[in-house]
Amino acid sequence: MLSRLKRASVENELLYLFLHSRVAQLAALISVLMMGAAALAAFVAPSNPYDLASFDLLDSLLPPSYMDGGDARFLIGTDDQGRDLLSAILYGTRLSLTVGLLSVAFASILGVTLGLMAGYLGGRFDTIVMRIADVQLSLPAILTALLIDGIARGILPQQRHDDLMLVVLTVAIGLSLWVNFARTARASTFVEKNKEYVQATQIMGMHPLRIMFVQILPNILGPIMVILTVDLAVAILLEATLSFLGVGVPPNQPSLGTLIRIGTEYLFSGEWWIVIFPSLTLVVLIVAVNVLGDFLRDALNPKLR
Repeated sequence: MLSRLKRASVENELLYLFLHSRVAQLAALISVLMMGAAALAAFVAPSNPYDLASFDLLDSLLPPSYMDGGDARFLIGTDDQGRDLLSAILYGTRLSLTVGLLSVAFASILGVTLGLMAGYLGGRFDTIVMRIADVQLSLPAILTALLIDGIARGILPQQRHDDLMLVVLTVAIGLSLWVNFARTARASTFVEKNKEYVQATQIMGMHPLRIMFVQILPNILGPIMVILTVDLAVAILLEATLSFLGVGVPPNQPSLGTLIRIGTEYLFSGEWWIVIFPSLTLVVLIVAVNVLGDFLRDALNPKLR
């Protein structure tokens, strides 16, 4: 009962702080608009950039419609294949967000589960999990993702790897981000398991798994939500980086990173819009999500307010 009242109080305070933070509101609005536009890309995009019949090579490298030589059909121009750049950005944002959200979901489930068990059970299990986490923390996330992707390429046939590219990319990014969730969940579980409500459930004979996931987990969601928000931006940036390096999503399904890589090839020949608009989209999305993460961190930690 007390834990429920405490959670309700935190939720009310969080809502109050959000309603009085113009920066957080603006970041939330931008995030919702961009995610909504990406999710509805099939309905709001002028054309389907994945459909070969929807674009023409004769329309390639057209500037934005407001410039000399532009075409009214293409608001922000076309790329090297004649695809409408606005449509490509909408579909690319949807792909980047899909990989980012799935990667963070996978990382959070894996990390929180291991962190809960390590914090509650302790002993040898805790030692093994934390030593693995320490080893992974010594490697940058991008190198971990590249390593996992390389292993998948070595194990799977080329055609099979291309078919499962989104799955491989999601797992690779997710396995590079689980450590923060595990360490946070472990530290919070150490605090919660010594409280009276947990000791009462232990005396009642409740199963340890039920204690961890029904009693403890709801009370440690605050810091986990902060990490989830921040790591979403990291996951999107990792996907864009991998696609920029040519080891991300297939070329026929370009994400923001792929569009930026293509655009850099034409930047110095004058077709600046191919790289500028996807880059701006990626920057605005990551900044908006990071601002929300910073707001949650400050709002959920009274010492930082």
